[in-house]
Amino acid sequence: MRFAFLIFDKLTALDAIGPYEVLSRLPGAELSFVAAERGPQRTDTGALALTADLALAELPAPEVVLVPGGEGTRPLLADDAVLDWLRAAHETSTWTTSVCTGSLVLGAAGALEGRRATSHWAYRERLHEFGAEPVAERVVVDGKVVTAAGVSAGIDMALALAAEISGPEVAQAIQLAIEYDPAPPFDTGSPERAPDALVELVRGREGG
Repeated sequence: MRFAFLIFDKLTALDAIGPYEVLSRLPGAELSFVAAERGPQRTDTGALALTADLALAELPAPEVVLVPGGEGTRPLLADDAVLDWLRAAHETSTWTTSVCTGSLVLGAAGALEGRRATSHWAYRERLHEFGAEPVAERVVVDGKVVTAAGVSAGIDMALALAAEISGPEVAQAIQLAIEYDPAPPFDTGSPERAPDALVELVRGREGG
């Protein structure tokens, strides 16, 4: 099964690398980072780069598409080359997925019309712009489209996808292998539980 991870300048690293760590462990999985052109794409911190081994045209029909989020998704919402590739890939994909604001790019490509979907909490309501129904859940599966909430939720999404592809036992084995057993030191991981002042501070920084 061929997986295409769309990467671009100013993506959020964990949005792509979290799912990569899970899905790379699936039996028979062939994972590729793809971009408009081959070569490095800098993440939103500027300190790290991921390398696209293939240009979009070199992988036109992957079985699984994953679109991460980050500041760099903003120009993609009007990037015809990327959106046309996504539309074509979505036509034949088995699964079309996103993490964080990657769902906005799926929406701009027309993949979310009439579907339930999620995104980073600061941007979730923007899904209305693309005919989607925003859902305040960590992972949302609607048909063959799977969307994840912000950043770290990509790991949860990938485990859910792994279960769909190879069965729950394989997904559970992967979870154990990567020791994904979250026990965060603070209970402020969602806007519903975080103090209002903290929510507004983060909302301002995120630009949502």
